[in-house]
Amino acid sequence: MAHPVTNTIAGKTVGPVGYGLMGLTRPWAPTEYPEAAKIMKTALDQGANFWNGGMFYGPPHANSLHLLKYYFENNPEDAKKIVLSIKGAYDVKTFTPTGSPEAIRAAVEEAVRVLDGTVKIDVFQCARVDTTVPIETTVKALAELVKEGKIGGIGLSEANANTIRRAHAVHPIAAVEIELSLFTPDPLTNGVVDTCHELGIAVIAYSPVSRGWLTGEYRSNDDIPADDMRRRLPRFGADVFDQNFKLVAAVEAVARRKGATVAQVAIAWVRRQGAIPIPGTTRAERVVENCTDVPLGEDDLAELQRIMDTFPVAGERYGGKFEAQLNQ
Repeated sequence: MAHPVTNTIAGKTVGPVGYGLMGLTRPWAPTEYPEAAKIMKTALDQGANFWNGGMFYGPPHANSLHLLKYYFENNPEDAKKIVLSIKGAYDVKTFTPTGSPEAIRAAVEEAVRVLDGTVKIDVFQCARVDTTVPIETTVKALAELVKEGKIGGIGLSEANANTIRRAHAVHPIAAVEIELSLFTPDPLTNGVVDTCHELGIAVIAYSPVSRGWLTGEYRSNDDIPADDMRRRLPRFGADVFDQNFKLVAAVEAVARRKGATVAQVAIAWVRRQGAIPIPGTTRAERVVENCTDVPLGEDDLAELQRIMDTFPVAGERYGGKFEAQLNQ
């Protein structure tokens, strides 16, 4: 069954598909700023006005914030057209979230400093939930920053349903970012999506094409370059690759019938779950593809559900310590 999307975030209207900036500032293969700006402009032209970046997307001197500053220095007229969400409060040296009031304030003030007035942060998200700090304490600190006008709203990432309710009781939560895709439908059954819909919180879906799985580009484990980070992700492992590709092949059949690409079907499915997908790409033509909606009727949704039931995905999303930080 299709669900309505909450398309107002921090008092602003967002399009049905957003854009994730991570790929443009990845440290192992960054995109030059002039080229990245063209891709971002293409996203905005396609109606993808919800932009999602991170303070740890790239090195400290060249992360999403620096790219955004460059973009809006050169395109100041676009600053009011987008809804900007920034993830932070995460220590990349120890790979742990930092939800204390001091860490929250330091992260937000650093983000504001780097952006230097070129664009406002509409939503600041804690990249993960710091389980050593009560969520009420973290949200109270963020609420003070909203009151001061440093950020427009508060977001959470990878929070479970109970945490979302506790946070929302302290201050309205503008958005919750979770992984949601045909490979990762868990938020539909663990209460996260239902809770967000009940409370009027926008659901932001990262990795809607499952880190490239649902583009159809990877057809064997050998297709993944030796230095590609996906080599370290359990779902791309040689021991499970063939099992997981069965789901891709089945979705390809649906895409052919719909006259669409696998990615378009995958993104359309996420939208029908009442979420705003934020696919990321370093190619302008892919942006256009990702923003082209494919109508999915109830029969299509039922078929995709049968595919997920028939071909369960093998392997954890991240594995190890990173897996333990999910759904907290």
